[in-house]
Amino acid sequence: MSDARMPTPRITVGLDLGDRHSQFCLVDENSGVVEEGRLRTTSVALHREFAERPPMRIVIEVGTHSPWVSRLLEHCGHEVLVANARKIRLIFVNDNKNDRIDAESLARVGRLDPQLLCPIRHRGAQAQVDLATLRSRDSLVRARTQLINHVRGAVKAVGGRLPRSSAPAFPRKVAEHIPAELRTTLNPVLEMIGRLSCEIRAADRRVERLAAERYPETERLKQVAGVGPITSLCFVLTLEDPTRFPNSRAVGAYLGMRPKRRDSGARSPQLRISKRGDTMLRRLLVGSAQYILGPFGPDCDLQRWGLRLAQRGGKNAKKRAVVAVARKLSCMLHSLWINGTEYEPFRSEKAKTAAA
Repeated sequence: MSDARMPTPRITVGLDLGDRHSQFCLVDENSGVVEEGRLRTTSVALHREFAERPPMRIVIEVGTHSPWVSRLLEHCGHEVLVANARKIRLIFVNDNKNDRIDAESLARVGRLDPQLLCPIRHRGAQAQVDLATLRSRDSLVRARTQLINHVRGAVKAVGGRLPRSSAPAFPRKVAEHIPAELRTTLNPVLEMIGRLSCEIRAADRRVERLAAERYPETERLKQVAGVGPITSLCFVLTLEDPTRFPNSRAVGAYLGMRPKRRDSGARSPQLRISKRGDTMLRRLLVGSAQYILGPFGPDCDLQRWGLRLAQRGGKNAKKRAVVAVARKLSCMLHSLWINGTEYEPFRSEKAKTAAA
């Protein structure tokens, strides 16, 4: 995104990205439509259309193509705003909706006030490629879990029951417990689960190598119990630039772990968390929080704080404590990263002792 102190371009462009074709609309400073058109959603077509034009403000919606398109248009010298699609009700609730109208709406909102777009910031090209390594591993794990659940469900349906087992050891431990009438059907599934486990182990090694070679800051984050190479690397790649947050507390809200607000007059209802932001990182942080609060989590300030929340009682107290610990963990990881400090498990206790 260009420097905010630069003068506003005379022309604002709304570019509605489609999978094959995209619609664009140029609006001048007097809100008049200067030009409309349609082009293929390829780097060649976009470069040919916008490379030779004077600097403009181009507004696009976040989506599958928005990362590479925004980088290409910025390289052509334009100011690019990537609009948060959830915030533009003018477009997604319009009862007269098509690509041409969407492009014009983007251009007019971008000309009027860019802040109405709630513009987001895409990560860099290298970070996007590295994050794909984590997302591929996550897809493998989900596929393995789905197959394991299928096998257990199929056996239960005929009156059988399989022993408990970890996911990697599942094919070996349950093979002899498969009912005879289901072996022909389920043995290929067990073989696939075994192959997926091999691929997941290989992916784990790639993640560890990637973190060690390209992102040494992950070592500092792994000081916290429950945070391994996958969680630490996902945290670094998702945030990418820790200095873009005004403070560490803002990270929890960015990852969707703050309660929604719907205050009106004297009413202030208690709502669920917003669940905005990166789903995979939020899930990993919640998993780390469950480990910290579980029987194998080492004693530390964070564990004691979370257990006190869980002991308050009430409906879903344990679940709320897990989310609260995950939110506080995200703030702690950001602080360790940006300040370069060493992790102290009992920092709060030491501060209380020193004050006393």
